[in-house]
Amino acid sequence: MLLSVIIPTCHRNELLSLCLDALKPGVQALSNEYYEVIVTDDGAKSTAEELIKTKYPWVKWVQGPRKGPAANRNFGAKNAENDWLVFVDDDCLPDTNLLVAYKGVIAELKQQIFEGRIYTDRVRKYDDEDAPVNETGGYLWSCNFCIQRNCFFEIDGFDENFPMPAMEDVDFHYRVKKAGYIPQFVYGASVMHPWRRVVFTFKNQLKREASTKMYLIKHPEERKRIGLKFHLDILRKCTKQLFDTIIKLEFEFVRMHFIRIIYAVRMSIWLLLNK
Repeated sequence: MLLSVIIPTCHRNELLSLCLDALKPGVQALSNEYYEVIVTDDGAKSTAEELIKTKYPWVKWVQGPRKGPAANRNFGAKNAENDWLVFVDDDCLPDTNLLVAYKGVIAELKQQIFEGRIYTDRVRKYDDEDAPVNETGGYLWSCNFCIQRNCFFEIDGFDENFPMPAMEDVDFHYRVKKAGYIPQFVYGASVMHPWRRVVFTFKNQLKREASTKMYLIKHPEERKRIGLKFHLDILRKCTKQLFDTIIKLEFEFVRMHFIRIIYAVRMSIWLLLNK
């Protein structure tokens, strides 16, 4: 075997099933002798164990540590048996050539890290839709990349201190670059990430704020890129979007823009007080 595909999941069995259907032996262009699939499951109310046992017996299921997405990805890596790790999120639909494309560049290029293409199935319809699109590289989003196992642990994996799925992959990418690695973009290693409607709450936004602060404290030099000017731009943009939403009578999005404005204001004040 060559590749260990790691899929972190938590209470999303329906989405996970679609992802696993696309990774089935015979569906993937790469022969199944070259890869294993590991589902690391952080579920507490329910798990995917029974689903996998009955429908996907070729998948290795492990109970995750229940300490958040970063820890769950790291746990999947620790349970991998092969030299290369492929991270795919459970809400992605891998193309049939995903794994054969990674295998090809591993054989041809002397690289330790590859990032794959992430695309959507349609144009964006709603203001609250989100998807981590990556058509040209330079992001290393956690939902589709391939890394040599030794390299992953040399970089210490994902930082498990981040309180939610926000900034932990940005932090990982930044540490990858600081370590001197330049991920190679592989267009043919593609997954489709459907647009998802994000539920904006003050609680979740406070967690996102905590993640951003943690990142900037950890990497103060990054304030040049995502510091005060960055958050003031968010404030201006969200304020305009809020007024446009009211004018268009699209009241379902008012709460979202208001919460984002509060986030931008709080972050701007924190950055001013912590120069």
